[in-house]
Order: sequence, then structure tokens, then C-alpha cells
Amino acid sequence: MELCVTSALIGISLYMVIQGLRFIFADADFTLLWASMMGSKPETELKGLVVWITGASSGIGEELAYQLAGCGSSLILSARRTDELNRVKLGCLKCSDLQDEDILVLPLDLLERESHDAKTKAAFQHFGRIDILINNGGRSQRSLFVETSVDVYQALMDLNFLGTVSLTKQVLLHMTQRGSGSIVTISSVAGLIGVPLSTGYSASKHALQGFFNSLRTELSDHPKILISTVCPGPVQSQVVQNAFTHTLEKSVSTAAGDQQHKMPTSRCVRLILVGMANGIKEMWIAQQPFLLLYYVWQYMPTLAWYLTNRLGKKRVDNFKAGLDADSAYFTKPKVKTP
Repeated sequence: MELCVTSALIGISLYMVIQGLRFIFADADFTLLWASMMGSKPETELKGLVVWITGASSGIGEELAYQLAGCGSSLILSARRTDELNRVKLGCLKCSDLQDEDILVLPLDLLERESHDAKTKAAFQHFGRIDILINNGGRSQRSLFVETSVDVYQALMDLNFLGTVSLTKQVLLHMTQRGSGSIVTISSVAGLIGVPLSTGYSASKHALQGFFNSLRTELSDHPKILISTVCPGPVQSQVVQNAFTHTLEKSVSTAAGDQQHKMPTSRCVRLILVGMANGIKEMWIAQQPFLLLYYVWQYMPTLAWYLTNRLGKKRVDNFKAGLDADSAYFTKPKVKTP
């Protein structure tokens, strides 16, 4: 009897050690990582599907286009800059077997909500259907609340939240008629955790989380329609340069700095495609120590407040010192010399 108990304790201890080591090196939640190892492959599940990507001219949206092209998905590429969309289309054609007619460049401004009906009809006229809508378009923020115009908050909600809701409404009408489809929305760690210097951005992402969590339940009569939200942590991109500051007219004056501590965009996108292929409703994607914060916020909120306050102060100090706020967790603030 004692031998059985001892063996069981050893087995449990070994299991806990293995899981602890896995978590140390994890860059996504365990459900998503399990799907990446044992689940369906994007190359199989996404081949031949029509995917509409907003914000496709740079960053995560651009990388989504390249990897989806490699999977054999037909693409609708949308953003405001037509020349950049054409550049991305050319890159997709070079890295895949897709033909010119398999990729539609469809310029779109999320703020022009009155145009979304016509844009959706143009997409359907070209392909006849939309299997997946990826809501990736939007902008970030780098400013202190006490210094920021309310107009910036209005712009963030109009773009990140209402623009996404508007386009989703147009596409979802067709998906409910068909009875199938996927709405995948790129949220953020800021959609789950309060992030200093990004109060408006965080509010818009929290709004998206609440909206799509509620919408998912409304669609219980349509079990073949997937509502999925993606919550990436810091990812290598130009999101900082495009961020709002304290006024609508002023852009970020500092460069993004060293991004080696951030997750490579290609890895983030691969995990997103794995989640899409396996029908995962919410994806946490981040390197450590950010991934740990997701779990602490979920299961130990009191500790989360303590850690967030400590790390948040460091982020604000870096910002006031003129450094890249996103590197706050890896560098010490320096006082600017005259």
C-alpha cells in the first residue's frame, strides 16, 4: 500500500515538474499549444476558403495574408493604402500557388461605416462567399490619460470598436443565411488586462471582448459559426509608429526601439491559424513573462493587481524618460540628458 502511494506521489510530482517546464517555455495558452501539436493543420483546414483580412497592409495582417496564401486560401485584402495592399498581394502570389483572381484588393476605411455594405457586396460579387472574416484593422495608443484629448478616445472607439462591429454586421448577415463561417477578431492583452499609456486602446479592446463574448451566445442557434478572439501580447510590428498620442494631429516621436524581446510576427500568426483551424474561441498568445500575467489575472486577481501596478509604473517611467514603453519590462529607465 505504501509503495502504491509513494509511486503515485512520484508520478504526480513528475507530472507537475513537466507541466511547469512546459509553461516556462510556453508562448500560448495550453489549449492552443495542444492544438498546435495534436490538432488539425491549417494547411488542411483552411485550404480553399475565402478569407477577408482587414488591416492587411502591415504587421499581423500582412503576415496573415502571406501564411494564408501558403495554405491555399483565397484572400480579400483590405486597408486604406491601396499601394501597400498591392505590394502585399504581389508577395502572396510569389510565396504561393494562388493566381491573380484568387486575391482581391479591396481598399477599406473602417471609419467610413456607410461604405461597408457596398464593400461587402463587392467581396461577395468577386468570390460568391466569405468563409472567414479576420478583424485585424485598428490603431494603438501611447499617451497619459491626463494629457490626452477626449477626441482621441472617440477616434479609438470609432475605429477599433464601431468600425469592427459595423463590418462584422454586414458579413455575419450572409454567414447566418449560409449557417456557417468564422469571425476572428484580433484583440490584445489590453483586452484582458489594463495597460497604462493605452487607456483608450485598452477600453476599445475590452469593448470588443465584451461584444464578441455576448455575440457568441446570441449565435447558439448557429453552431457552425465560430466567434473567436485573439489576444496577443507584444509582437514585432510597426504598431507603435502608427499609434495615437495625446492629440489626433501628433504622431509618436520615438522609434519602436529594439523589438527582440517581442514575439516574432510569423510565430504569432502561425498560432492564430492553428486556432482558426481547430475552432478555438479565445487564444492567448504571448511570450513569458506576459503569458504568466494572463493566467494570474484569470485565477489570482489580487496578485495580478500588485504585479500590474509594479510593471505599469515601470512602463510609465520609461515613457516619461522618452524610451520605448513596450520595452519597460526589460530595460531600466534612463534620464534624458539635455
